[in-house]
Amino acid sequence: MDERELMRHRLARDGGQQHADSPSPPADDDESGESSGRIVGEPVGAEGEDLFRAYLRDHGLPITAQRLAIARTVLESYGHLSAEDIGRELGEQGAAAGTATIYRTLELLVRSGLVVERDFGEGFKRFEPSRGIPHHEHLLCIVCGRVTEFRDERLERMTTLIAESYGFSRQRHRLVIHGICQECQRRRM
Repeated sequence: MDERELMRHRLARDGGQQHADSPSPPADDDESGESSGRIVGEPVGAEGEDLFRAYLRDHGLPITAQRLAIARTVLESYGHLSAEDIGRELGEQGAAAGTATIYRTLELLVRSGLVVERDFGEGFKRFEPSRGIPHHEHLLCIVCGRVTEFRDERLERMTTLIAESYGFSRQRHRLVIHGICQECQRRRM
């Protein structure tokens, strides 16, 4: 049993409501009913904050207002936030946390399994809540930095076929497509 499952059991035992095992929403459908491949997933929100509190408590770590504010910012996000984004959002909320505190808290959130760290080759890392959605890929706009998630079964099958053609047993893969999003393309015209 991994740490996240252990925390779920403890939270359920302690009377917290647990919804992490409910199925995640399917990908968006376009007008034809076909899956567009875009990922839909709800932020982890209050449940994630309770799990983070349990993680801190189980590891004998202080539960501070700063740590909870940082966790709340990431766990309630639909995006892929950098440490700088988190600091800016905290400031807008009237909360403050130093850069070192933000990074240390992000490390704890990643270790707890509540947050996933992403490195898109931009010179900094981004963080997204673990929303119980399936493996997915990312499109990264090189102009505005927008990250769009997508999933395509054809790509999943293709990576397996490529690996097998080289006698390789595929375990996982990661794909980030760098380009210019539609909105930035429109602005350039």
